[in-house]
Amino acid sequence: MKQTVAIRGAAHTDHIHDSAFKHVMGAAEYCDDIAEPVGTLHAYFGTAKVAHAKIVSMDLSAVRAAPGVVGVLTAEDVPGVNDVSPTGRHDEPLFATEKVEFWGQVLFAVVAESRDIARRAVELAEIDYAPLDHVIEADEAIARGYPHVTDPMTLQRGDVAVGQASAAHRIQGQMRIGGQDHMYLEGHIAFAMPGEDDDVIVHSSTQHPSEAQHMVAHVLGVPSNAVVVNVRRMGGGFGGKESQMNQFAAVAAMAAKRWNRAVKIRPDRDQDMESTGKRHDFVVDYDVAFDGEGRIAAVDNVFAARCGWTSDLSGPVTDRALFHADNAYFYPHVKLQSRPMKTNTVSNTAFRGFGGPQGVVAAERMIEEIAYSLGKDPLEVRKANFYGTTDRNVTPYHQTVEDNVMPRLVEELEQNSDYRARRQAVLDHNAKGGIIRKGISLTPVKFGISFTATWYNQAGALVHIYNDGSIMLNHGGTEMGQGLNIKIAQVVAEAFQVDVDRIKITKTTTEKVPNTSATAASSGTDLNGMAALNACEQIKERLIRWACDHFEVEALLIHFAPNEVHVGDEVFPFGEFIKQAYMSRVQLWAAGFYKTPKIHWDREKGQGRPFYYYAYGAAVAEVSVDILTGEYTVDRVDVLHDVGKSLNPVLDKGQVEGAFVQGMGWLTTEELWWDQKGQLKTHAPSTYKIPLAGDIPREFNVNLADWSENRELTIKRSKAVGEPPFMLPICVFEALGMAVASVADYAECPRLDAPATPERVLMAVERMRG
Repeated sequence: MKQTVAIRGAAHTDHIHDSAFKHVMGAAEYCDDIAEPVGTLHAYFGTAKVAHAKIVSMDLSAVRAAPGVVGVLTAEDVPGVNDVSPTGRHDEPLFATEKVEFWGQVLFAVVAESRDIARRAVELAEIDYAPLDHVIEADEAIARGYPHVTDPMTLQRGDVAVGQASAAHRIQGQMRIGGQDHMYLEGHIAFAMPGEDDDVIVHSSTQHPSEAQHMVAHVLGVPSNAVVVNVRRMGGGFGGKESQMNQFAAVAAMAAKRWNRAVKIRPDRDQDMESTGKRHDFVVDYDVAFDGEGRIAAVDNVFAARCGWTSDLSGPVTDRALFHADNAYFYPHVKLQSRPMKTNTVSNTAFRGFGGPQGVVAAERMIEEIAYSLGKDPLEVRKANFYGTTDRNVTPYHQTVEDNVMPRLVEELEQNSDYRARRQAVLDHNAKGGIIRKGISLTPVKFGISFTATWYNQAGALVHIYNDGSIMLNHGGTEMGQGLNIKIAQVVAEAFQVDVDRIKITKTTTEKVPNTSATAASSGTDLNGMAALNACEQIKERLIRWACDHFEVEALLIHFAPNEVHVGDEVFPFGEFIKQAYMSRVQLWAAGFYKTPKIHWDREKGQGRPFYYYAYGAAVAEVSVDILTGEYTVDRVDVLHDVGKSLNPVLDKGQVEGAFVQGMGWLTTEELWWDQKGQLKTHAPSTYKIPLAGDIPREFNVNLADWSENRELTIKRSKAVGEPPFMLPICVFEALGMAVASVADYAECPRLDAPATPERVLMAVERMRG
């Protein structure tokens, strides 16, 4: 029977974010907006004011005696295990004991009648330190013989020495890639409420409710079933709330059980930035051999990362940097090594791209080096090295690239952006000399989708249909503004052919869907969408089976149409059909489950298929640089990005735009700086510059590859969109390099380090002149 009307909010259509109006009006409820029960207490961390030292003594008597202070928590008060390591290495104590490993490390927590009292009381602590030498930078850690915080990895294919011997040219260099603070609008926060027996409920701004649950249970010394973690929404996360929330949730829960009162902990922005991890800084030593046409013969790269004082997620982050050190290019002979270095800084952690961006930047640096050395347009060198479709298609980790759409994507973007003519115009402009120099660059992105920790590639969901036909959806993903909930609601709406506003999306909670994976690795919709669809299919199968018996018709004559169900010649409104099914005692709820197929990974061998598929994109940026000041503007950006068959094009486009601007900030303005004492000095928006409205490209053209469809059986043939577009603004970074290189007639690669702040751009101009 032909459909004549469509449902509101069907998959593959534009639909407004479910909380958009609430966000704009300030009506969206976040963790800090939850009504506080009478008697709620407030906790605050007391942190170290040295980078590395032995703790000689810690006198907290004045803290405890301060008016309004209820108590103080230290390592001695932990009822379970004093550890919140997310990887099971047990190397991250909740409270320091004998030694301080970084400036900002948590030593104790004050619990008081108000947040202000707690904040003031921590300053009364008298702590005596015996200072030790400290190390801030990754390469300094290597020179000083510091250990790795986790096991390094090597990816290898072919014979690098053979490739180098066969090549006519070879370039060696080093690149420093800076870190980045997450700068979420909502900072870290946890709000714990004690229950009976061992029970505690924790409202937390976390991307990983199950991990927070396990960490709280670990610290309290209780089973996980005693702990419930709830997440309605986050005001941004970007990876910063994947593991770093553990300490806040654990302390809030510990205090709540200790004093049997609700406890909230919320650091101010300075402490948040000082005491929580960031994107990893990298020092990359690269060695690339190539022929006279610019085709790469061999690559031998070492990626040293500033990891901080504990492992946190540095192992998988540095692994993923190697996984993306090829970007879109085939390396016939390759060796890639990671060096995750311990430093006396906060433990760095997950951040959008999870190490991948650092690998991609290094790949693009090598392309630029080749292009400058041969006097070629970098785009021609890029094209010469693209993965093939039938050969030259095996990655350094031995996965075959089967879905390569990069040549088509780049060709389309090159034409639509008028790249050739604009590049010539830039060259003509720069040839005239003058203060303002221009640059233009087109860069690609190939990004693997899946958790490299294979067991995280699973998800669960609950779908309930109530007897009035309304639907409740719950899944294991967390909403942090990216539109995850509305996308999955659209999947459910299409499955039942009902308007999306019939569906209620409820908070993420560990008491409904257990053992959830972090909302990370761009996998939130892929995993949870498929789990929700699985639940819907179970319910539909029951409904069809019941209808066949009840109405005595064949299954082929039963189908779901927009907001109604057709059973033979009869047509029932969806709600009426559900009511009848309920009266006939049909189970109207289901728990769905999904696990990603085809993926496998052997880390010791450095071989496998860690990614289910790849997402692709490309972008062109044109910039203007004042060579007297180093200041610059991004004049125009054109993006073409592959999201497969988009579930919600307008939201996906927004994700691409946001990722581009955030990535541009990482590569141009967001600079982390520690002083000689080891204190982070860029610890607030006053000293740390994220992109503002005035930094957005003057002309910003973003398009999705509407011809694309995921060849793998993902949710509705869509592709992930959270992380891949973050790397698109590498084109801005390389365009700045071209503008700088014009000062010396493009004779050499300017070797800009990231972020390319105006100061670094100006210094690079002076180097090129000298």
